[in-house]
Amino acid sequence: MEIITFRLGHRLPRDERITTHVCLVARTFGAGSIIYSGQKDHSLEKSVKTIVENWGGNFSIEHEPKPIKRLEKLKEAGFSLVHLSAYGEPIQDKIGEIRHLGRDIVIIVGGAKVPTEVYQLADYNIGVTSQPHSEVAALAIFLHEYAEGKELEKEFGDAKIRIIPQAKTKKVVHVK
Repeated sequence: MEIITFRLGHRLPRDERITTHVCLVARTFGAGSIIYSGQKDHSLEKSVKTIVENWGGNFSIEHEPKPIKRLEKLKEAGFSLVHLSAYGEPIQDKIGEIRHLGRDIVIIVGGAKVPTEVYQLADYNIGVTSQPHSEVAALAIFLHEYAEGKELEKEFGDAKIRIIPQAKTKKVVHVK
């Protein structure tokens, strides 16, 4: 099952940190790639590539200047579009259905103002709560629920750096 995260409306310098965190969560919690729209950010792309080189796994990043057209093409290609929004249906009511679709999914997370077309185009508009919250938190919760917690045991191949879990200290090893 392919999982793509789609970040809408990246703005420099305002969203540098938050979009980086969206990328980190997407990669760590099981997405295979991220597509972002808004302003092209070479620094973001370089950071993500460096993380993958050092921490392993297969994860890619791509900029998309025309997000609605790209989402339409992904939907035509058979992907289910899941838009995370505080205004969506409760995750607990829909996650089982989404998990059992047997289709590749695109998880859309907002930026500034999400265009109405995204709500209309999405197969699912999902809320992790009906309160204002972070798109980073929504993405982490959605991916965790989607994978039923199995992403917490994921191993990342080709890692040069690994964290060894410790109760009270930090232990990082350089593998290669």
